[in-house]
Amino acid sequence: MARGLFLALLSLLLFTVSCTQSSLVLRPDDASHPEEASQITDTPTEDTSDPSKAAPSKTTNEEEENVLASSPAQEGSSANGESPAAVDSEEEPYTDQKLVDDALYYYQEALEYWNSGEPDRAILSLDQSYQIILSIQDEDDPEITQQKEDLRLLISKRILEIYASRTHLQMDHSREMPLAMNQYVTREIKRFQTTERSFFIKSYRLSGRYRPYIVEQMRKAGTPEDLSWLPLIESGFKTKALSKARALGLWQFIASTGYRYDLRRDRWVDERMDPERSTQAAIAYLKVLHGLFGDWTTALAAYNCGEGNVLRAIRQQRVNYLDDFWHLYPRLPLETARYVPRFLAALHIIKDPEKYGFDDLELDQPLITEQVQVNRQMRLQDIARVLDVPAKTLEELNPSLRYKATPNYPFTLNLPADTSTTFLAKLEEVPQWTPPKRAYVVHRVRFGETLSGIALKYRVSVRRIVHANHLRSASRIRAGQRLKIPLRGHIVMAKSTPSPRTGSTAHYQVKRGDSLWLIAQRFNTTVTEIKTLNDMHSDLLHTGQIILVQAGSR
Repeated sequence: MARGLFLALLSLLLFTVSCTQSSLVLRPDDASHPEEASQITDTPTEDTSDPSKAAPSKTTNEEEENVLASSPAQEGSSANGESPAAVDSEEEPYTDQKLVDDALYYYQEALEYWNSGEPDRAILSLDQSYQIILSIQDEDDPEITQQKEDLRLLISKRILEIYASRTHLQMDHSREMPLAMNQYVTREIKRFQTTERSFFIKSYRLSGRYRPYIVEQMRKAGTPEDLSWLPLIESGFKTKALSKARALGLWQFIASTGYRYDLRRDRWVDERMDPERSTQAAIAYLKVLHGLFGDWTTALAAYNCGEGNVLRAIRQQRVNYLDDFWHLYPRLPLETARYVPRFLAALHIIKDPEKYGFDDLELDQPLITEQVQVNRQMRLQDIARVLDVPAKTLEELNPSLRYKATPNYPFTLNLPADTSTTFLAKLEEVPQWTPPKRAYVVHRVRFGETLSGIALKYRVSVRRIVHANHLRSASRIRAGQRLKIPLRGHIVMAKSTPSPRTGSTAHYQVKRGDSLWLIAQRFNTTVTEIKTLNDMHSDLLHTGQIILVQAGSR
């Protein structure tokens, strides 16, 4: 009887140990350790070793089962024949194997939460499991290393599975922005209430012109309508807003991103300034970013600084899987970190303006236009004169035209309401526009030359050379570089006049600083030919002198 009581107590002790150590988890069909089963089931009084009591409530895939079953901690007896109770009764140091066992425990806990429909708690358990793995420093033990890598892979897969399910739900049902309120948002609200109040009021007023179209397009695309207020932060709803980074238009596209979304940019047209075309491109870009990051706040951060920068910030996290924006906030550039709170602050004010002291907000009337196709170059001021409307009105309706003139290819022209019929009837009265040809000399930079020295040589300002060549700095030129040098003076085109030479000619009015060499460079001719054509016996010129120049003879 005493022996039976001893065995019962021993079984009870083993059961207690199995509940406190996650390493004793066995599958119901695990036959890899028959000796432990035989030791425990010898007890006639109480069966406490049923493996199903310690097994997960729902089994996972085969890969997960192999990791869970491979833990050495499941062996119930030591190699020297001592009983498990004798071994476990001695206090052991917290080894790397025990860390692995703890990580397994939290992983199993995450599986149970996930199977019971609690993804948030599952993520927390996976996070704890991953943190334990990161604390294992011993890389010399290949068995520990293998267990660590296997478990890390399982955690990563499970995180992606949970996150993918969340993203799917958001993509299907997210029609509103999550309006967070924290210290960062509060700070931006105070800025709008004080130093940036006039900017907010003016931007809100301008939104009335373009936002109805933006909202309509976002409804069709299934994106949150709150995103229609993004241009308030980006550009203040100004179609020609230009940032220091050369981002342009309502949605502040840089040139490369504009090309990705088929925004035309050439000598005559820049569709980044077109409200309709840029809105369509912005919606497409935002949907791509939302599909990549899974939440709109992170997508907005990527819209501001590029998806590459946000992905880099995610990779720098200690926990290497996707997280929400507020976890990324400290790692983002300052401008981007302010961008999202600034946008959320604007939404809070717009949804309840009186609460924040904005009881004087007004909206401009939406732009109502008619569209016609044109296929020749015309100045907007000439079109406005025929339609008897202000030229500024046409410029506001067609902000993508860089030189306030239609291009030399088919173009959709926006006209004020009820004017398209008049325009088509009087189209022949609108003169065709021939753009002036700017005169340049191409200068090849020699070793030791400076921009100021080149400007002095050609009698032009450094600023004009910098502008003509889109240089960022007047001190950064290199030997061999070709520069366009805008010349002084202007060209007066004339009808063909009797001349001993064939070809078109032009009368040129000499300006201060001109020389025969500069004029010859401008018209692609030679000094000798100019002197011969004008019967000149010296190189002297005087300001205001009219000379005959035959172009293109060299």
